[in-house]
Amino acid sequence: MKIAILGAGNVGGALGKLWAGRGHEVRFGVPEPKSEKVTALLASTGGKAQAGSNREAAAASEVVVLSVPWPAAEKAIRDCGDLASKVVIDCTNPLRSDLTGLVLGHTTSAAEQVAAWSGAKVVKAFNTIGAGNYGNAEFAGTRADGFYCGDDAAAKGKVKPLIADIGLNPVDVGPLRNARLLEPLAMLWIDLAINQKWGPNHAFMLLRR
Repeated sequence: MKIAILGAGNVGGALGKLWAGRGHEVRFGVPEPKSEKVTALLASTGGKAQAGSNREAAAASEVVVLSVPWPAAEKAIRDCGDLASKVVIDCTNPLRSDLTGLVLGHTTSAAEQVAAWSGAKVVKAFNTIGAGNYGNAEFAGTRADGFYCGDDAAAKGKVKPLIADIGLNPVDVGPLRNARLLEPLAMLWIDLAINQKWGPNHAFMLLRR
């Protein structure tokens, strides 16, 4: 699959390295494609990924992954140009700067805002577990769940195998409005990891019978 990743931080970098290793064509969209940080990231993929501007990365890809901090999200989307024909995976969480909560939610979500900005088929995913667990999501023999939601079945069909590719068990939790629930769930993970000092080695799993 041809994938553009907007952002090369913990989330974007981890996703890109794993997907490139699985044979996907990965392009990072970053402000400075030749920076030392980006050069090191590309080298860590064994030369299997490329970098360019957001617009260049998005134009060459069928899936666009938004993995920048929330304050930078709108600009990153706008910089891509026309995304109407793309699947956009929103990994963001609209966090307060002090990590005590979310700046929006309950009646809307970051994912719904991304859909309004982009006009794309948006799928919420990769936001409820720390990036350090990507590719390493087995907990005492049980695989952590990777929750995702969206309004377009075909778009979700593209995202599901990408979730499996990073070692999570894909779990479809319904329409895009359910991002209003996934984003607070992510806030719980973050609070446990940082404010309650659990560290990053925990995850969520949905049990059914």
